[in-house]
Amino acid sequence: MIFMGRIYVIIGKSASGKDTICQEVFKRMPDLHLKVTCTTRPMRDGERDGEEYHFLTETERDRLEESGRIIERRDYNTREGVWSYFTTDDESEKREDNYLMIGTLESCRKLIAYYGEDRIRPIYIETDDYSRLRRAVERERSEKTPRYDEVCRRFLADKDDFSEEQLEKNHIRVRFENKDLDRTVNEVCRYISEDMKG
Repeated sequence: MIFMGRIYVIIGKSASGKDTICQEVFKRMPDLHLKVTCTTRPMRDGERDGEEYHFLTETERDRLEESGRIIERRDYNTREGVWSYFTTDDESEKREDNYLMIGTLESCRKLIAYYGEDRIRPIYIETDDYSRLRRAVERERSEKTPRYDEVCRRFLADKDDFSEEQLEKNHIRVRFENKDLDRTVNEVCRYISEDMKG
């Protein structure tokens, strides 16, 4: 029987520190592979294609969908238009390897349906609302064209999307509070390391 690796999915509200935690965990755990998701949204200042996301056009997204390679897709009606976020089945991935990625509750549900419950490990990052809003505004302020209305839309949407009822409904059990980044990263690394051992 072939060992089936696991996919550790970092989830949380906007500006909860998911990207930074994912990058730091990836640096500290060389046995993990990064699974980068895709988006049609514009690239932010400082982002690089293939690191935070694969930045694709709507035409490229549609081609992947037609070929049956999109596992899950979420479309958000933003102030700037409709942006798609999606995960593809990368043909170069090995089933026995362990992966790390960023996702949402919705993407976790669809990943579980695709890969099976034994392979997907959601990791929920919690951060207080004040810290999140401050981070989101500061990050947006550094953009050439800040979209503060989009920050507000996402912040308000998170309240419903990540309600305790939704977390319970989606069986989110593994949670880490992000008050101190280094401590949180260490705790996440410890959890993944122990889980990989079985």
